[in-house]
Amino acid sequence: MDPYKFRPSSAHNSSFFTTNSGAPVWNNNNSLTVGSRGPILLEDYHLVEKLANFDRERIPERVVHARGASSKGFFEVTHDISHLTCADFLRAPGVQTPVIVRFSTVIHERGSPETLRDPRGFAVKFYTREGNFDLVGNNFPVFFIRDGIKFPDMVHALKPNPKSHIQETWRILDFFSHHPESLHMFTFLFDDIGIPQDYRHMDGSGINTYTLINKAGKAYYVNFHWKPTCGVKSLLEDEAIRVGGSNHSHATQDLYDSIAAGNYPEWKLFIQTIDPADEEKFDFDPLDVTKTWPEDILPLQPVGRLVLNRNIDNFFAENEQLAFCPSIVVPGVYYSDDKLLQTRIFSYSDTQRYRLGPNYLQLPANAPKCAHHNNHHDGFMNFMHRDEEVNYFPSRYDPVRHAEKYPIPSAILSGNCEKCVIPKENNFKQPGERYRSFSSDRKERFIRRWVEAMSDPRVTYEIRSIWISYWYQADKSLGQKIASHLNMRPTM
Repeated sequence: MDPYKFRPSSAHNSSFFTTNSGAPVWNNNNSLTVGSRGPILLEDYHLVEKLANFDRERIPERVVHARGASSKGFFEVTHDISHLTCADFLRAPGVQTPVIVRFSTVIHERGSPETLRDPRGFAVKFYTREGNFDLVGNNFPVFFIRDGIKFPDMVHALKPNPKSHIQETWRILDFFSHHPESLHMFTFLFDDIGIPQDYRHMDGSGINTYTLINKAGKAYYVNFHWKPTCGVKSLLEDEAIRVGGSNHSHATQDLYDSIAAGNYPEWKLFIQTIDPADEEKFDFDPLDVTKTWPEDILPLQPVGRLVLNRNIDNFFAENEQLAFCPSIVVPGVYYSDDKLLQTRIFSYSDTQRYRLGPNYLQLPANAPKCAHHNNHHDGFMNFMHRDEEVNYFPSRYDPVRHAEKYPIPSAILSGNCEKCVIPKENNFKQPGERYRSFSSDRKERFIRRWVEAMSDPRVTYEIRSIWISYWYQADKSLGQKIASHLNMRPTM
């Protein structure tokens, strides 16, 4: 047999994971970092290949967040935080910045009902005087996984079965049974707030930990939180069936009609900050997106207000072609070593270049409103009129110069290059605390939803046992009640 003959089925016959070129993959769960908590290295070829392949799985619909609605408005600073950041758009109370916001469901297709139990996207593009800032998040403050190398697998598990194209519970419970870090997210998703009433009545969160830097170069970790002035409202299962049965686009229509009637949605922006020098003082990792920062010791600090007062002019141009990337920041705002954020820095812009083209940032909805200049000429769909003769830098024929230097974090990096789990996983404490904060009837509804999910006939005894052990470790009574409903015993 010719050893170089192409055999299409060979990938399925391998007993271990490989790259597309056939190289063995010994760790498919952890990105390559500098130390256990350091930044992710671009030399992690498997990670880059995995994300790049995943980003090209759908065309032209978004892989995730396909179903969405957008509106325009402004952000206004209401409280002085200039001691925390040198960002121009946050420089003083009263400063306003135009924005466009996109709300979305995460997993389901572009025409799917907006009443399905699913996280909701909450993405804000600030058109600042120093370029755009994309604050890309969800309605929940935590996420399923802490390392973006797991993201393609996670979405595959949440998406429909590739054989039947039906979303199936057994696939979801199977995948997340390997990742107890997901428990905290499930206390939100399977809670009463798992189906927002509409986009106006839900919280927003940046999820990832960013860094604020002030003029002196002092850095602070920061989490962003949006709170609706009209309050948080949700749909229980029977309400969702009724609403979705009458209008599968109810949230989009509610947003559009409210703005048209002058009932402008508004959110208050709050932040939480941590001095990086204090990050080891907590029993959790502040850069772990499966954790919240306790508000009793890290209080919410008010920053400003977001008002949506204009509907978009064209759905395709300002919703379908609207593109957000967590990598797009401005001076005064920077990244952290949050492992999910580090992978999103690459993945989001990569998927937009595939979905919309290499010049997607020239599209009106994505282009900055301030003056901008670079030498990114040509490429597919480049419609910018240019008549310069110099397209290189530096040049004595072109007066363009470097911008004034602005501060960025200057941490000293040291550590072994390794693929590993963070030292402080602490997967069960916060989910248990959140469950215990529920009222008794809310607890019963949470338990009922889990019992229904685990009663799927294709969920094996082993998977049920694992989930019961997880919930038992989060809260003994919760694990015992779920086990009792399933006629099982909780085990550690």
